[in-house]
Parts: sequence; structure tokens; C-alpha cells
Amino acid sequence: MLLRIFKGTGPGVIFMIIITLFAVWISAILNQRLHPRFIYETDPMPLYGLLKLVIRNSHNLGVILSFLMVSLMAFLMVNFNTTNFFINERTFLPALIYILFGGFFPDHQLLNPVIPASIFLMLAMYRIMDGYHKTGTAYNYFDAGILISTGSLFYANLIWFGLLVIIGIAIMRTGNLKEILISILALLTPYFITFGIYYVIGKDVGALMRLLRDNLFDRSIYYPFPKITIVALIFSSALLIVSIIQLMQRMNTKKIKSRKTFSLLLWTFIIAVIVYFAVPSASVELIWLMGIPVSYIMTHYYVFVKKKLVPEILFYVFVLFILLIQIWYLK
Repeated sequence: MLLRIFKGTGPGVIFMIIITLFAVWISAILNQRLHPRFIYETDPMPLYGLLKLVIRNSHNLGVILSFLMVSLMAFLMVNFNTTNFFINERTFLPALIYILFGGFFPDHQLLNPVIPASIFLMLAMYRIMDGYHKTGTAYNYFDAGILISTGSLFYANLIWFGLLVIIGIAIMRTGNLKEILISILALLTPYFITFGIYYVIGKDVGALMRLLRDNLFDRSIYYPFPKITIVALIFSSALLIVSIIQLMQRMNTKKIKSRKTFSLLLWTFIIAVIVYFAVPSASVELIWLMGIPVSYIMTHYYVFVKKKLVPEILFYVFVLFILLIQIWYLK
């Protein structure tokens, strides 16, 4: 029943998603907590440091701003499918699932650099897909590279997703070397500008180099997973595996653009997993980036699964886990 309601497209669904957003963020709003001492908080990247300076490190302003950015992400998630129509059904489920995924780690439901970085990644994916069937040199990939690199000035590990631009060219195009070169140039451009600004205003350029190195390669602090979160992640991982299997089984039945979009999403997920396990500074904050492809893949499962009762039960359990995690953090 609940899943069937959320699969609708009426105004009532939008209202229910807004209620869900407030419910998922209730612990962050009511229970003020300190920032986890991750490297991106102790030594913030330039744009994230500037953002913290603007709000004067206010917890309340940080939560409100993060809440608004997640709301924007929810809109972009729905619009991405509306624009490219790769799920072949108009649905608000990607926004709902993305909001729910953010609830896995309530101590990251405050201002952190990954939330604005996720917006830049989402916009970059828009530009990558806009390169489909472009004649001549597609400068969309330059735009995508600029967006990802700019986002990495909030959260350094977003720079690894620059690989997605090259992968996007390989998926969408016929191996245009010029597009690859301008994409690499795009990834470097925001850093050229940042280093130039540091030099002009007399700040230590070497300190910026050390800041980038620390944010990329310093080992992250240990994150203590509560038992309820571990169980919820195991359940969600199993559901994701089922969703990926179902997607792969249906891939050949889809239109070419839909296949390419899902391929891009799968690569986004793969890069996120590799970064989490291979990059020392990466930790659970990656949920905001990993949640993008996962939300679409799970939405595809819920839209196209033939059985009605099983997915309804799975959806109820998924939502229940998120609510239990939020209640646990309110203690």
C-alpha cells in the first residue's frame, strides 16, 4: 500500500515526500551534535571553508542549509529521470529513496562538504548525458569536468569522479581524443584558478598543496557503526544486489539512451565503492554520493518488479530501518 502510494505522481505524493524529509531530518533538527572530526572538518577545502566562514560555523544555519540542499537534490533526482526518461516511467521514487538513504547516518545530517559536492556531481551527470547524439565536438564534457572539479573544492574526494567524465565519453561517443583532452583540462581549471587566487592574495600556495594532499590521503577517523545501522546496511545491500540483477536482466530490452544512462549510473556506483575502500580519507560521508545511483537502481526495481507483495514488504522494512536509526540517535 505505502509503495503503491509513493509510486504515484500526484500532488499528494509530493506532500508525503516533504513529510518524509522532515521525519528523516528530525533527529538533526532536535538533537544538536558536534561535527565528526573528519579531515574535511579539521582542514576544510577552500570552498567548504568559505561556506563555514559565511555561516560562522552556526549549527542551526548549517542544518537548515543542508536540509535545503538535500531538498534541491531531491528535485534534481526527479528531473534527471524526467529529462532523460531512462526509467520509462514518471516517478518521485528516486527523490524519496535518496532522502531515506541520507538517514542512515544522522550524524552526517548537518553541514558537511559532501552534500554540496553531490549537487555538483548530479549537475555533471546532466551535462554528460546532454552529450548524447551531439554532432562534432561536445563541450558538455568540459562543463561536466568543471562541475566535478569545482565540487571537489568542497569535498576533495569528488575529484576521483572525474573518471566518470572519461567513462561518459566512452559510453556516449566514439572515442573523440579532443573531448578527452578538454575534459582533463576542465578538471584542472578550477585548481589553476584557486592556486592563482592564493598567489595573488599572498596566501601560502604550499599550504594549499598540503591541504589537498591531506584531504585525499590522510587516514579517516574510525566510524563506529551502531548495530541497528549495520543490520540496515546489510538489508539494503541485499536489496541493492537484487535490484542490480533485475536491471541487468532487463538492460537489453531498453532503448539505447536508457542503457547508456544506467551504464553511467552503475559506473558512478562502482567508483563510489572503490573510493570508499581504497582512499584512506573516504568514509561513510560517501552515502550522499553513492545514494545517487543506488536510488535510481532501486527505483527501477520497485517500478518493474512483477510481484506486488514482496517489494511492498521490502519497502516497509527499508523505511522502518531508517526510522529506527533516527529514533536511536534521538536518545
